[in-house]
Amino acid sequence: MNTSQTSTPPVGLARAMKTKEYFTLAFGTMVGVGWLMVMDDWLRRGGPLGAMLGFAIGGAALLPIGYVYGKLVMLIPDAGSEIAYTERVFPSGISFFTGWIMMLAYLIVCPWEAVAIGKILAYIFPGLNSYPLYSIAGKAVFLPQLAIGLGLVAFITWMNYRGIRLSSTFQTWMTFTMLALFALFGSFGVGHGSIHNWLPLFSHSRFVSVILIIQVVPYFMTGFESVPKCAEEADASFRSRGFFNAILLALAVGVLFYVSVIGIVAYIYPWQPLTTQSFATAFAFEHAFRARWIVNLILAAALISLIKILNGNFIAASRLLFSLGRRALVNPALGKIHQVNHTPSVSVWWIGIVSAAATLLGEAILIPITEVGSLASAIGWMAACAAFYQLSSKRRLRAIAIAGIGVTVLLVLIKIIPQIPGHFDLAEYIALGVWLMLGFVLHQSGRRGNSG
Repeated sequence: MNTSQTSTPPVGLARAMKTKEYFTLAFGTMVGVGWLMVMDDWLRRGGPLGAMLGFAIGGAALLPIGYVYGKLVMLIPDAGSEIAYTERVFPSGISFFTGWIMMLAYLIVCPWEAVAIGKILAYIFPGLNSYPLYSIAGKAVFLPQLAIGLGLVAFITWMNYRGIRLSSTFQTWMTFTMLALFALFGSFGVGHGSIHNWLPLFSHSRFVSVILIIQVVPYFMTGFESVPKCAEEADASFRSRGFFNAILLALAVGVLFYVSVIGIVAYIYPWQPLTTQSFATAFAFEHAFRARWIVNLILAAALISLIKILNGNFIAASRLLFSLGRRALVNPALGKIHQVNHTPSVSVWWIGIVSAAATLLGEAILIPITEVGSLASAIGWMAACAAFYQLSSKRRLRAIAIAGIGVTVLLVLIKIIPQIPGHFDLAEYIALGVWLMLGFVLHQSGRRGNSG
């Protein structure tokens, strides 16, 4: 009788992604509907030139960070990304903190977009602003909008549960469709308007205008570093250099997109009246063209962009949670992989549940947490750069790491120093404290469960 046991190889994540999919993941996770939803805030903060310079300078400052991530993912192709990089050189507590704070930057985008889709559709169909269920901080939550948002979260959760091939293919189609629509309505905009509509060029002094924009750049540029979260899901024929190329290309295209859309909107319509419009981009095009079709085109692009950014951030958040579970930094069950779909199914479901729960809170409660997103991203980037510095032996690579650390330190300081306009208020500190406390509780319970 043969008593030898045939060991079953461990189930791994599905391998299906190539450079194109990594680019659309990075860009799609980065660029959502901010260019429609908060264009009024960008112009109010910086004015046309201040906003464009803020995104251009902020984006350029992120290049060393993008370089670091590109090199790190080639060296350590692990879904944990920042978790994996920091655990090589720092204690496990720092590794957990880095992954947990970075997950916030992705996770909070999911309910934000779920709320935003209802607001965008209500702009098209005003009847959706009916049947108020309750109010939070003076903001009503309407039944039709809530149902749409929860339905979108359910769809994204199901798609990610089924597999990365389905999810990444969907992401690719959504990204290129959105870019094509932007190129279409953007080209129409260039032919209408005047450079005089840009005047005055800044909303405050030049320095303050640019700083106020740079403060929010990390939130709207978070996404290029989503590539490493799917590093374990690369196609068998994929070459690791593709990670690096996808990250830098996504950064470049992202900056170009933001600068272009701000410039076009302010070009076709005087920008100062736009600072009081909740859908400033659509308002500007509708009044410049005196036609509704151009607005419908913009809203179609926004809806597509909204879905893809929710999907991209959902992917990144679920991979970080999966990586925390796989390392037993939280409940190890979160690190399980589906036997058939080859997805981190438990983490996918939990990200879906949390996203749906946060969607119930409506837009008002999310505002302070989204402000924390910029700080969370900067802290995660800082930790990755610090790990790269420790792992590198070449002087040139260490210099790039130092540059990345310097940028992230500045991004953190401009959010917490009280003397700088746009700094954190009490609500932001409370939101951050609640998230860190939740992480501490889950981390401790995970450790106890693993030791038992």
